[in-house]
Amino acid sequence: MARDYYAILGVPRDASAEQIKRAYRRLARELHPDVNPDAQAQRRFQDVTAAYEVLTDPQKRQVVDLGGDPLEPGAGRGAGGDPFGGFGFGDIMDAFFGAGGAPGRRGPRSRVQSGSDALIRLQLTLEECASGASRELTVDTAVLCVECNGSGCAPGTRPRACDTCGGAGEVQNVQRTFLGQVVTSRPCPVCRGFGEVIPDPCRQCGGDGRIRARRNVTAKVPAGVGDGMRVRLAGQGEVGPSGGPAGDLYVEVQEVPHETFTRDDADLHCTVRVPMTAAALGTTVALETLDGIEEIRVEPGTQCATVLTLRGRGMPRLRSTGRAEGRGDLFVHLDVVTPTRLDPRQIELLRELALLRGEEQAELTANGRAGGLFSRLRDSLGGR
Repeated sequence: MARDYYAILGVPRDASAEQIKRAYRRLARELHPDVNPDAQAQRRFQDVTAAYEVLTDPQKRQVVDLGGDPLEPGAGRGAGGDPFGGFGFGDIMDAFFGAGGAPGRRGPRSRVQSGSDALIRLQLTLEECASGASRELTVDTAVLCVECNGSGCAPGTRPRACDTCGGAGEVQNVQRTFLGQVVTSRPCPVCRGFGEVIPDPCRQCGGDGRIRARRNVTAKVPAGVGDGMRVRLAGQGEVGPSGGPAGDLYVEVQEVPHETFTRDDADLHCTVRVPMTAAALGTTVALETLDGIEEIRVEPGTQCATVLTLRGRGMPRLRSTGRAEGRGDLFVHLDVVTPTRLDPRQIELLRELALLRGEEQAELTANGRAGGLFSRLRDSLGGR
């Protein structure tokens, strides 16, 4: 008994070709093995595919309408073979929605393309990073070819349509499968998808529409930049093919190490060596900061590793907008230096001082408490 292909697809007998295609598309999404691995769904998908193949062929559909079955038992679904003709679910969908479109549907791609970004490194001192700088830089990038003004053609000539693709920019391949004819497209190998060829390229740029050249640009670096930060110069990068818009130029800052200060974001640190006697008696140190000479008062009795903070004497704080707002601090680390080479008179004076202060011997302290170990033992025993 002949199979009812209309019932298999769930369409009326007077269904149009578009109704048949929509019905098959809906069932294929549900039953294809890539989507539904169930064995029963796979058998039904084979039946649905066979019904679609029959009803989309005018001659086979006429046989069905006359009460016959144009397919021999198992035809098109042979055991041991690939019932799907080597096509996956994506290929079936492409036949309806994607690459299997009409010729020239996507059209040729434009020769005019955006250019790439460029990068140049700029060395700046700490003082320049703090105040900002303006530098004239020499860059080597692709620029517009003045001979052809970016067209890539020799003067007086124009591009012509590609003979291989007829100006479509793509060529199509037609393959007959169990679904019927499946059309796939790919970029034309002759014109590379542009749809046109340049018969007489510009001698200056070779048809690219751009040449490499050195030029000068002015880079303005804002105050507060640091090592590794980048400043963007819009439209100063590589010009695109066929005179396309230029990319951006990025200026990367390389901060030169400073002989006095080390940097921690917007804060600065430095170390000042103070003689032992000056730390004991107190003194004033003249420190050259980013704002000029600053007088630092070292109080009498200052200990080693003391840190003095000068508020607002650090680097400008760079906001996300590229502008400086406020400043960091300057931290001055005091290093009390003990003399190592003493003459006899100095030794005598230090011994006299130690005798006056009762400091001939070192005292052991624990947990930062004053007094020697034996003193604390004596105190714990009630002074005995």
